Order: sequence, then C-alpha cells, then structure tokens
Amino acid sequence: MADQEFDAIVVGSGPNGLAAAITLRQAGLSVLLLEGKSEIGGGMRSKELTLPGYIHDVCSAVHPMVTMSPFFSSIPLQAHGLEMINPTLAAAHPFDDGTAGVLQHSLLQTAEGLGADKEHYLRLMQTTVRDLPKLLPDLLGPFPIPSHPIALAGFGLKALTSASWMANRFDTRQARGLWAGMAAHAIQPLSNLSTSAIGMMLMAAAHVGNWPIPKGGSQSIANALVSYFLSIGGKVETGFYVKSLKDLPPARAVLLDVTPRQLLEIGGDNLSTSYREKLQKYRYGMGVFKIDWALSEPIPFKNEDCRKAGTVHLGNTFEEIASSEQQTSEGKHQEKPFVLLAQPSLFDSSRAPVGKHTAWAYCHVPNGSREDQTAAIENQIERFAPGFKDVILHKNTLNAMEMQAYNPNYIGGDINGGIQDIWQLYSRPILSRSPYRTSAKGLYICSSSTPPGGGVHGMCGYHAAKRALKDLF
Repeated sequence: MADQEFDAIVVGSGPNGLAAAITLRQAGLSVLLLEGKSEIGGGMRSKELTLPGYIHDVCSAVHPMVTMSPFFSSIPLQAHGLEMINPTLAAAHPFDDGTAGVLQHSLLQTAEGLGADKEHYLRLMQTTVRDLPKLLPDLLGPFPIPSHPIALAGFGLKALTSASWMANRFDTRQARGLWAGMAAHAIQPLSNLSTSAIGMMLMAAAHVGNWPIPKGGSQSIANALVSYFLSIGGKVETGFYVKSLKDLPPARAVLLDVTPRQLLEIGGDNLSTSYREKLQKYRYGMGVFKIDWALSEPIPFKNEDCRKAGTVHLGNTFEEIASSEQQTSEGKHQEKPFVLLAQPSLFDSSRAPVGKHTAWAYCHVPNGSREDQTAAIENQIERFAPGFKDVILHKNTLNAMEMQAYNPNYIGGDINGGIQDIWQLYSRPILSRSPYRTSAKGLYICSSSTPPGGGVHGMCGYHAAKRALKDLF
C-alpha cells in the first residue's frame, strides 16, 4: 500500500493524526494514515499492563474534551462503538484532615461545597461556563478573528493571570486546594502567567460536559476514530515507522503528528535553515512518572467523595502543590509530589475482573528523568487512603524516558508536546500566522506542538488539515 500514490499522507495515529486524516478524507482526498507501532492510537492506547483481565490506559485516561471538541462532536463516534461514561463526581481533592474539595457537574453544587468561597467561585466560573460552548472554536485554534470578541476578552482577562494570583481570590483551604489541582494540569510553575487558563477550562468542562472516561479504555476512542476513517474510504498502515520523507510514497501533502524534534529529523534538508533554527529553540516541559495498579478492591480513601470521583488530585494545600511544581520545574524530584490519579474501574466494570479494580496515576518530574518515583507516589496515596498499599496486586511503572520510548512525541516525558507557558501557548512550534505550515512546500505539522496544544481534542490535526486543503487543493 505504501508504494501507491495518495493525495495526502498523515504520519502518526494519535488524536491529532486521526483528526487530520479524517478531515482530509472528508474533503474527498485519497488519504493514507501511517503508524509506526502495530496498533493505532498514539496517546489513546489501552493494554493489560499488570495482570490478565486488567485493562489500563497507557497514556491518557480521563477525557474532558472528547465530547466537547468541535471536531470530535461532529463525527458519529457512538455509531462506531464509542461509549463515554460519566463518573459520579468529576474530581475530588482530599486534605490531611479527611475533608475534600469536590468538582461536580453542577456549577452551583460545586460552589456550595466550597462554603465561604461560594460567591468567589461563581464569580470566577459562571460567565465562563455560560460562554464556553460558543468560545470553544476560538479557544481551540490558532489566533482567530474572534467570533465573540467581548466574551473572549472576558475569559482572557482571567485566563492570562497566574494560578497563584487567582488563588488569592479564595479564602478556604478547599477552594484553594481544588484550584491548585486543576491549574497543575498546566505542568509548569503555578506562578507562570496563563496557568489560570488551564484551571478554568478544566473546571468549566466539568460543568458543561463532565469529565468522562471511555468504556473499555482510551483505545476505544482511537478505535472509533479509525473505524469512521475506514468507513469513509481512508487507508491505514501500521508498523510503518517514518524516519525520513524519503520513506514515503509521493503525495501532494504530508502531515506529521510529531513534535519539533522529530520534524527536524524527518524533514532534514527539506526545511529551510531559518525554520530549522526556530524549531531548535522550541522548549519542552516537565516529564511524568506513571504507575498503573491492579487492585484487590477500591482505593480506601478516607474521604467518601474521593471514592465517587473519576479523578483525584493528591497534594493537600495550594502552597504544597505550588512548591512541588516550582521545585520540579527547577530539576528537583519531590518526596511529596502532586499526584493525578484516576480510578476508572469504579465506573467501568470492563476494566477489571469481577470485584477487582484498576488505578492510574502520575506525578511530574524533571524532563528526561529516569528516577523511580514509585515510593513517592504510593506514599502520597497512602497519606489520603490508609491501607492502599495492602490492596495492590501488581503494578507497572514508566519513568519519563520510558514514556518517550513508548511514544516518541513525549520528549523527556513531556506529554503536552512542549511547555504551554504564555510564551509558547500560541507560538507553537514557531511564531507564525500559519503555525501548521512548515518551510517545505506540502509539509505540515499537526501535533500538540501546534495550537491549541495538548489534550485529546483533535483540533491541532483538524486545523492543520484545513490549512493544507486551503494551500494545496
């Protein structure tokens, strides 16, 4: 198949590669999707990593943007086997005293759970929740001519602040801690400008569409996308690892779901000197250390709400989390790291044998780390769930460099395809009016290293494909 000629070739079958391939095929082009591994999916893969019958998500696990993405919501994924499950609670954030801050689907119930910070939370989130559906096309793309400039400006004035500055609007430990866990998804110091954007987006996503998990694992999302792509006439070839453009058959357009480092290798001398120099300045962020567990029973959290949440953030107070993220960004491993934990088997019985469970977690580490953070992560869980270690049947770990070995887009363990600070939020991979277009005619980059960045939403691939269609067809 790979020796045939196609209108377009997409390299990489993560959410953005699949989105690009589908968009091009929907436009009537002949499209070949190439994947280096034996199975499609990129960051959306699920495997029996621990024991037979225990299904774990190798990379992403919880997907707030799948049902909200303007691109994904335009595709009949349910008809191709995708079923999304909403946990009882979107997220919980326990404290040492056994209490917790809780992110619920209901905006009002979340605010009421924050006590004295009820009105503070409503002032922060009410307008964003109301406007999010109409703002998403602008927020999930390159700098646009805004469709709703007043609403976008209102969001931007809050979103461009640092999470540390925004935390000062809250008085209670519950609100400040809950906010810290949300903003820490930015994978950078909470003192950085624009870190409020991540926290606000995640909280609003819970109130608008919840934080669902895919039945059967994240592989189900990839399977539904590729099923749809094949149903409209797309072609897929796995086990085809591309090291150079010379490996590819002729095509008018080539879209690479890779980060700048791989783009430099694959594009080679086809890229101009000035473009290569700009790519070489691209910055990657902190990495992650990840663990999957097979469990004999659910995690015994002290706080009851944590036993009902699909996602649990572990790090105690705002100050503790902010310090951990700052020091990690400076290259220091943490004894008490901020931990992001998911417990999908509480809501999806297909993930484990009857009566058994799975859990998934990671903490941030310095980019390129090879250190084993198993004890640090498990001690943090035990801190809020005494007896956790007693229910572990088996575990599987991946340090930051093993994450990169598994998925070459995770440079040094960076799962966002490059740091998403204010300097690189929209100048991904370089500052350009057409960030998806490279200096080589017909060659495009469509990964999370382009706007709008990391997350399972497919919008990077969608916008790159639209750019290629406008340029070449």
